[in-house]
Amino acid sequence: MRLLLVEDDRNLGKATAEGLKESFAVDWVRSAEEAEDALSTTKYDLAVLDINLPEKSGLDLLKDLRQEKNKIPVLLLTARDAVYHRVEGLNTGADDYLVKPFDLDELLARCAALVRRAQSDGQPVIVMNELSYEPASGKLEKAGKSIPLSGRERAIFDVLAHNINRPVSKAMIEERIYDWGSADIESNTVEVHIAGLRRKIGRETIKTIRGIGYMICT
Repeated sequence: MRLLLVEDDRNLGKATAEGLKESFAVDWVRSAEEAEDALSTTKYDLAVLDINLPEKSGLDLLKDLRQEKNKIPVLLLTARDAVYHRVEGLNTGADDYLVKPFDLDELLARCAALVRRAQSDGQPVIVMNELSYEPASGKLEKAGKSIPLSGRERAIFDVLAHNINRPVSKAMIEERIYDWGSADIESNTVEVHIAGLRRKIGRETIKTIRGIGYMICT
């Protein structure tokens, strides 16, 4: 799952981004203008916006998103005494808010809940032969038996499951599991996780499409 963090404070932004990487591929920008550029080129599952951004506020960015009919889940970060901003944010279309200073575990929990809620809207269980997958919870079963997945395995399986019988490029998969400028990108990382998935769900389930990527076949 991919998250956009918009926070202008360098120290807070860096610490928050590192904490969120436990569950998300995180892209961190420091202004509304940078956020608009990112949103125009990248598909995100969630945005975390600081209200007090320089030049253009997080509230103004949120208003623009909703006027453009962008339904991305948004969590606002607000100051403790900014009750008016919290109310205005919720009325503008924010899905949740968190008051600074906040606990990273609570932020992770709130972000995960927003993504689950968004994914559950209109997304029924995906059935593939013996496999059944719930996008909202990430629960995968084979012949009724639960299959545990790591965070990156789930991200890879999710994009494949939403493209059944359609090839998914390696580049698209990497986009789902890495944040911008990630230092741990290795040429065979996707292959390693695909191999792990095959061991868990069966080698024949995920096909390699030479020169393109991978595909779940039914």
